[in-house]
Amino acid sequence: MKDVLETSSYFGLALSLIIYFFSYKVSQKFKITIFSPILLSGVVIIIILLLGDISYETYEASSHLLSKMLAPAIVCYGLPLYRQRHILKEHFSTILISIMAGCLASLGSVYIFSRLFQFDTLFFYSLIPKSVTTAIGISITEELGGITAITIASILFSGMIGSAIAVRICCMFRIHNAMAKGLAIGTASHVIGTTKAVELGEVEGAMSSLALVIAGILTVILISFINL
Repeated sequence: MKDVLETSSYFGLALSLIIYFFSYKVSQKFKITIFSPILLSGVVIIIILLLGDISYETYEASSHLLSKMLAPAIVCYGLPLYRQRHILKEHFSTILISIMAGCLASLGSVYIFSRLFQFDTLFFYSLIPKSVTTAIGISITEELGGITAITIASILFSGMIGSAIAVRICCMFRIHNAMAKGLAIGTASHVIGTTKAVELGEVEGAMSSLALVIAGILTVILISFINL
């Protein structure tokens, strides 16, 4: 398989799509949180790369089209937001306060646990952007002098876990309002969580799309006031 990946420009792409397809089927059949298609497919791909002694660079070179597809896919999230623009106009202050609260909770949790477990400044700066999109998170970490690999891992982890348990958490705390669910998911789990919000409904998807954008901007602003 390693030789195929090194010589093919699309094998990694095909492998990713096939694994995601079967992961989605498994999640639909068993309806278990841990079988979230994003989480399950990610784990399976990691196992395949480890067993096949395939470097991430080799896999990424043959699956780079996935990254290029990401930009237009994200832009598509703007459509449900446009359709639900009346909600934004009616509840603008509530939406802004909700996202601000989510950002403060995210930053505060990292700060508290960094103090509790005595993380050094390098790890603190690497973990602080865990709830924003990868592009923003990497920029923040590079600016602060953190470790980008840790940042990427924490962002992916928060997104996948958020996507996997979002519905269960909302049910547990009896959160039934579509706007509240969308804002919570988008603020905590960025783009990956938004894919789950879109499945829940158009309002949830629209609010989650809005939240991930505003949360990224607010996080950049708030981080300038935090020091470990």
